[in-house]
Amino acid sequence: MTTTPLPAPDELARARLLVAPSLDGGLVRELERIAGRAAEPLTDVPPSPSGVPLLCVGETLPEALRTDRLLWFHSVNAGTDPLLSAGPWPAPALLTRTVGRMGERMAQYVLGWILAECQAVPEFTAQHDRAHWERLPTELIAGQTALIYGTGRIGAAVGRLLRACGVRTVGVARTTRSGPTPGAERGVVPGAAPVVPGPGPGVPGFDLVVGAGEDGGALAEARWVISTLPLTTATEGFFGAARFAAVRGATFVNVGRGATVDMGALEDALRDGRVRRAVLDVLPTEPAAPDDPVWRLPRTVITSHSSGITADEDVAVDFAACWEAVTAGRRPGLTVDVGRGY
Repeated sequence: MTTTPLPAPDELARARLLVAPSLDGGLVRELERIAGRAAEPLTDVPPSPSGVPLLCVGETLPEALRTDRLLWFHSVNAGTDPLLSAGPWPAPALLTRTVGRMGERMAQYVLGWILAECQAVPEFTAQHDRAHWERLPTELIAGQTALIYGTGRIGAAVGRLLRACGVRTVGVARTTRSGPTPGAERGVVPGAAPVVPGPGPGVPGFDLVVGAGEDGGALAEARWVISTLPLTTATEGFFGAARFAAVRGATFVNVGRGATVDMGALEDALRDGRVRRAVLDVLPTEPAAPDDPVWRLPRTVITSHSSGITADEDVAVDFAACWEAVTAGRRPGLTVDVGRGY
């Protein structure tokens, strides 16, 4: 784990607040209230005087501000891979992110598409367009298995909602930062990293947690394979030919990052039936052009990176929580480990 120091109180007290010009005026006023100072535009022009530390809130960090003057950057997005891939991150700078109610929104997105599939919504919609009357079989979700990659705040929210509907949830984790929901039956497959209890909002509600290297059997059993993975050097192309070869008729849902999926391998798995359907809210290249081959993938629905749109309220609430933690000398729960990328 890469640990950056917390901003020193005297440095934070004199830091200039720079906010992205794209932020709504009401949100900017709330950020000013929380930080107790006026905001200035976050641009690619180095602010002066040059010796003053900087507190920034936005989506991207201009190259001119990637210096040791940066005290703290709060991302208005949950995914920070564009920030970290754009250039070296200033070592002393704290990086926090916005999650807000994104997990709740994304969980409802996943459940909505699962229910639509099981109630034959795509087929009934096609029948309606043809004015065709035919009874179709439907499917109950209770008792079936969802394999959820990522057991952090978002993956945990997906797991909790699906479990509430009777779905057996299996989480796939690389680390042991989260623990079991009280009363949940949990297990770890042989060879997987142990899972230890831990309090907090990131505690997932999974029936089973396995290590990323031990997911072959779970892939074969899953009715749904759901990715909430961030994009890091370890997850790029994570869903490739080997993983899709282990799937036995599951539907693949991606609400994480598009570049975690080898699209050629997914297409092969869709065409030979190993993957039943795909619901892709994210793609390796966005937005997809009208002539992009992804639009022609069989049995696939593409949505416009909209499963977890961040609201201004999310930014304000999460920045306030981070501010309260930092000023109290505590590391915010929304701190990003810049070494891991999440």
